[in-house]
Amino acid sequence: MMHGTRTNFGWVRVVVLTVLTLAATVLPLPEPLEPYRPNFVALTVLWFCLLSPRLLGLGYAWLAGLALDGFAGVLLGQHALTLTVIAYVACKLRLQIRAFPPLQQSAVILALLWLNEFLLFWIDGIAGHAITDWRRWLTVPVSAALWPLVNGLFARYASRR
Repeated sequence: MMHGTRTNFGWVRVVVLTVLTLAATVLPLPEPLEPYRPNFVALTVLWFCLLSPRLLGLGYAWLAGLALDGFAGVLLGQHALTLTVIAYVACKLRLQIRAFPPLQQSAVILALLWLNEFLLFWIDGIAGHAITDWRRWLTVPVSAALWPLVNGLFARYASRR
């Protein structure tokens, strides 16, 4: 059990959930479905930041981002930076976000995911790997729409003994 949290979300569960979200992010999908893949790693980072920012905040976001960079084979540190930025904002606003009903939480998550994708777009442009196809942005509303489901599933997973 993690000390300082109200759930019994142990470190083994954190690792298992992280590995599952990384796998869901990098496993191949059929080409027509690829633009609609939710950003599971970002959703997980945001959920952990809202759950326990002191234990699973910026450091977790950085490590999850580095793992995603390694799994996806992109510029090392790219996802680590963007996930840390949105984790910082989520940690700062966590009390307000947690007080919102699910629809408003999804709107805040949408804004954070837009920021994440914009920062990735900006870094890709600086690195000379710009992907200007409009379909790269489809993952953002899909991920935000899944927020209530992800939040509910993770909460159930956290409360299991």
